[in-house]
Amino acid sequence: MNRVRILTSDQVARILDRMAFEVLERNRGGEGLVVLGILQKGVAVAEALSARLAQIEHRSFPVSALDVRPYRDDRSLEAAVADHSSLQVDTITDRPVLLVDDVLFTGRTVRAALDALLRWGRPRSVQLAVLIDRGHREFPIRADYVGRVVPTKYQERIVVVPDEGLAVYVEEV
Repeated sequence: MNRVRILTSDQVARILDRMAFEVLERNRGGEGLVVLGILQKGVAVAEALSARLAQIEHRSFPVSALDVRPYRDDRSLEAAVADHSSLQVDTITDRPVLLVDDVLFTGRTVRAALDALLRWGRPRSVQLAVLIDRGHREFPIRADYVGRVVPTKYQERIVVVPDEGLAVYVEEV
């Protein structure tokens, strides 16, 4: 498998700094903002983004994990999947929610995340932040905050490696 690094951890750190300022500007300092990372790698990106929000605003922005697997439309109905979200019921009700994922591709994961969110309450607003937008949408979904747009072939994958400080690679499938 051919893997090529397209972003180093230092480049990702700069991207996350920019995204944090954009989030805070649009959300008037982030008062009441709920940060949700989509399990698995979306949580790592959310935690890194939350750390930058905290550095800027000098207060914490806790991250909760959102498990979208039970809400995906590409799993069989017979295969029940437990929900491993780390949210409490009504923690998002009438609050702005920042939904964070590593890569936006077809939009299916985000669609499932919106279904999952409604299980936990009714947010005032939902904004989407992604580290990488690679195109190829199957649903009409667009991120509010994009770290980098990386046009890819459909057969390629974008891999975000949390163990390397969120380094980003493209690999042929």
